[in-house]
Amino acid sequence: MILEIDYTENKIIKNNETFFDQLIEKLANFFKEDDIPSVSKIKEEGSNPFEILISTIISARTKDEVTYSASKRLFSIANTPLKISKLSEDQIANIIYPAGFYKVKAKNIKKTSEILVQKYNSQVPSNMEELLTLPGVGRKTANLVLAVGFQKDGLCVDTHVHRISNRLGIVSTKTPLETEMALREILPKKYWEIYNKLLVILGQKICHAKKTCCENCPINKLCKKIGVKGKF
Repeated sequence: MILEIDYTENKIIKNNETFFDQLIEKLANFFKEDDIPSVSKIKEEGSNPFEILISTIISARTKDEVTYSASKRLFSIANTPLKISKLSEDQIANIIYPAGFYKVKAKNIKKTSEILVQKYNSQVPSNMEELLTLPGVGRKTANLVLAVGFQKDGLCVDTHVHRISNRLGIVSTKTPLETEMALREILPKKYWEIYNKLLVILGQKICHAKKTCCENCPINKLCKKIGVKGKF
């Protein structure tokens, strides 16, 4: 492996940017534009930070295609904090169904919209601390809004990024938060947004939680395959 890892200290002791250059290049050349995650796709279609925030809330534990269609339905009816705040929770829930936990998300979406209207003049705050005060917003959501919505330094670590980063052998961590903190020390900031995007696609299409398709993986030779069982 190009990176030297001290697992007893749970951190990288030598950072080799060349490794990440190769990793990003191989993944970016392998996947097609149509493969991009729903939130990134929504952004590329011209959405603003508010729509990025709401679609990210909807995306939790929800398939990409459901997130995309649910978000587009909602925005076709109400696409500003003021307009959404005027909808009832039941209306929002019906619109975003069958997104996972749609009733809870509807409550959070309405409350978040109300807070943005009342406290932030209908603008989404562009810093981690204030984003985390909004209902339904954790570090993963806040980081994605910062990176995708504001083009700021946000390093979003979801289950795919956490799992694959450990399988690659570049971190040895137990939780997504630990993975985020470890990656912040070793991953060049220029790759923070695209690293999330590419590893999410990889996790959805090839490097699944219970079954991997290493023979089809473009970064097969860069991966230590930590915890992977079977032939590859």
